[in-house]
Amino acid sequence: MKRSAVPFVAILAVAALVGLLVYGVAARSEDKTIDEAVAKQDYPMAPSRPLPVLGSDAKASLKDYEGRVVVLNFWASWCDPCKDEAPVLEAAQKRLEASGEGTVLGVTYRDATSDSRKFMEEFGLTYPSLRDVDGKLAQDYGTRALPETFVIDPQGRIVALSRGTVDEDFINAAIDKALAT
Repeated sequence: MKRSAVPFVAILAVAALVGLLVYGVAARSEDKTIDEAVAKQDYPMAPSRPLPVLGSDAKASLKDYEGRVVVLNFWASWCDPCKDEAPVLEAAQKRLEASGEGTVLGVTYRDATSDSRKFMEEFGLTYPSLRDVDGKLAQDYGTRALPETFVIDPQGRIVALSRGTVDEDFINAAIDKALAT
């Protein structure tokens, strides 16, 4: 008796679909590569892309700050935790600016320019911000939620990070670590 190939083909098709589903879920999982490297003190180089400067026609990138400590902060005007940490980041900017050792560099994440500018004005933020309109720089850092902060040493390596709201203790310790490397 000859068996039909239909059940075999159906099983093969279902197995292929399950395989694609598993691959899709695995590919969309949170990228922890940077986190793991920093935890092991195997400090990765910070990704850099030229982006528009908020409030300007110019473009800038992290590479423009080589040789200095950079507190890179992903934020948006619609992010309530970003509002909570804004004064902490401004205090870090004042510290780094006064010593000449670095800067805070904001990166707006998929935010309207006018809203970002209002946010900066409302909180009296003096540090520069870049506009990550398409979210590609955030993707390079594995950023999925806001706020997220990466502290980069003068050699361009990520030495500390926070995937969430930062406080004064974290910022000061991370800046001290970046200066000591």
